Amino acid sequence: MRPLWEVADFVRAIRRQMRFGEFSRARLRLLRMELYDDTAECDWIARLPDPWDDNLPSSVRNQNESLQALADAIAMRNVLFDALPSLESAVLRAFRQAVREPPEMLILGTVSREMPAVHRVSSLVMRAKLFGFCFCFEDGLLRPLQVADRSEEFIT
Repeated sequence: MRPLWEVADFVRAIRRQMRFGEFSRARLRLLRMELYDDTAECDWIARLPDPWDDNLPSSVRNQNESLQALADAIAMRNVLFDALPSLESAVLRAFRQAVREPPEMLILGTVSREMPAVHRVSSLVMRAKLFGFCFCFEDGLLRPLQVADRSEEFIT
């Protein structure tokens, strides 16, 4: 029963701690959670842009959406390891889903419980990279990861 309680704690923690983001008040939508011994896989849909950002230039709105997705990936990692103390590693994926389109993977990370030295790193993008997340960040915007990107182990 303990693993079920821990998963329930994880879901409640996501609802409680990640209800609102720093750049968007939209909800985070959890797609899938799987546990294997001391590893986990977790997929979610990134938050939509905040409705209050509608009057901003599209470049600013898109940058806020991208930064929110990176902040959520780091927060998801922290919540996962806090709620499930037996975990040692996890595969985390964030997707963006446009209307009537299949989801596009934006962020992929194989993360471990061991905390990297990120305390003095002010850049959110660099912190996400140090945590082990792979993504394509160009001109302030997260681009979908392509199959070719994954085969090159996300050098970008």
